[in-house]
Amino acid sequence: MNTKAEEIVSLLRESIEGYDNKMERRETGIVLEVGDGIATLYGLDNAVYGELIEFDCGVQGMVMDLKRDTVGCILFGAETEVHEGTKAYTTGRPADIHVGDEMLGRVLDPLGNPIDGGAPIAPQATRPLEFEALGVVTRKSVDVPMQTGILAIDALVPIGRGQRELIIGDRQTGKTSIAVDTILNQKGKDMICIYVSIGQKASTVAGVRNLLEQHGAMDYSIIVSATAGDPAPLQYITPYCATAIAEHYMFQGKDVLIIYDDLSKHAVAYRALSLLLKRSPGREAYPGDIFALHSRLLERACRLSEEYGGGSITALPIIETLAGDISAYIPTNVISITDGQIYLDADLFHSGQRPAIDVGLSVSRVGGAAQTRAIKKTTGTLRIDLARFRELEIFTQFSSDLDTLTHQTLEHGKRLLNILKQPRNHPMSVAKQATILYISTNGLLHDLPEEAVTKFAHDFIDFLENDHSDILTGITQSGELSAQAIDSIRNALDEFKKQVNICQA
Repeated sequence: MNTKAEEIVSLLRESIEGYDNKMERRETGIVLEVGDGIATLYGLDNAVYGELIEFDCGVQGMVMDLKRDTVGCILFGAETEVHEGTKAYTTGRPADIHVGDEMLGRVLDPLGNPIDGGAPIAPQATRPLEFEALGVVTRKSVDVPMQTGILAIDALVPIGRGQRELIIGDRQTGKTSIAVDTILNQKGKDMICIYVSIGQKASTVAGVRNLLEQHGAMDYSIIVSATAGDPAPLQYITPYCATAIAEHYMFQGKDVLIIYDDLSKHAVAYRALSLLLKRSPGREAYPGDIFALHSRLLERACRLSEEYGGGSITALPIIETLAGDISAYIPTNVISITDGQIYLDADLFHSGQRPAIDVGLSVSRVGGAAQTRAIKKTTGTLRIDLARFRELEIFTQFSSDLDTLTHQTLEHGKRLLNILKQPRNHPMSVAKQATILYISTNGLLHDLPEEAVTKFAHDFIDFLENDHSDILTGITQSGELSAQAIDSIRNALDEFKKQVNICQA
């Protein structure tokens, strides 16, 4: 009898010691109306903008509109489960997403759930969707190159880790191809890549995933996708969710590349939400805070100083233009936010110049600070030569009588343009880029026919890899194009030209 009494006392003591007297306060409201991914709630007087809302049916949402008596909430799940009279509760915390290292190599929906048919992901931590951009004190200048592997970009509009470089152009001009090639080039460079698909076709996302898998790039990549068939609320939160995942890695001291494909569709989704929430439309029916929509997103990309971990987020937002109009509302907004832009011209694309980068309209505000010494040494007057060629090409297209200097300038410009042509999914190392730039900018290919320059240059690189790999290895290890390396390149070029002539003979 005493033993039983002691057991009861022991159980009571454990219960008392484990008692938690904390109180949780939750406001309860009800749904007045729901439709198009928007729920209007009544009774949530203390709800905060951006706060996570939970519904009786298990669906979650986020506060997007605060009025005198009601609250507008976007839904993160199927609105068929939410109906008039459904109870809603405040959570007291901002909308967030689970993050963790298990996300690497996976395809996720905007809520962080895997949609690739793989195993569920065990969450390690949470990150808020909206996070205030870090101040200047925590940041470090952008001076570490982020190589894209694309010769025209690394030579003319170099990108640094922590930079925000816009990719802009009409539909079907190669914007996504540049982004994917940049991801492929990060293999072995300790860079985590996040590809964010907003409003794209599911087949397009599947194609990107298959391409990354074929090249072994999914091992260090994450795809976050909201397709064109997903409701506007999910398309709206997609880039913020992906950026929260990127910040998880950045604060661990890692370098992250994030690609938003594309923010034009993101702006359209936000415009739809704003009109459904009955906000006043402005220019092109966009709400008045459309600039803040992308500025608070892209400002989160930065390079942290060593005291704060030393990680970085490099952002490559994509904007689609109509008929090359870069002065439209959304393009000008994003251009003013980013640190430069890569403009893809439709005429160049259709003429066979691919990647179709317009050198005159493309710029990097970081410039040579984020360029390797080997490439910086070989670019020299490349941009000036191309600009001079474009100018002369316009003025001489109706003239057949040209002086010798003008003719030489035009021929040199045509060869440079041919050198900048590069096939898709074939990124080049720094050593290969520096070698090609050196032999082309120093007039070592002027004895070749214009149409043979591109093939000859790539064949020469293959020749170096096979017979003189020590030259490329030396450039890679030193990061410079030394006088010894230049002599070796010239000797190898002479040797290769003799072999080519013998074969042709």
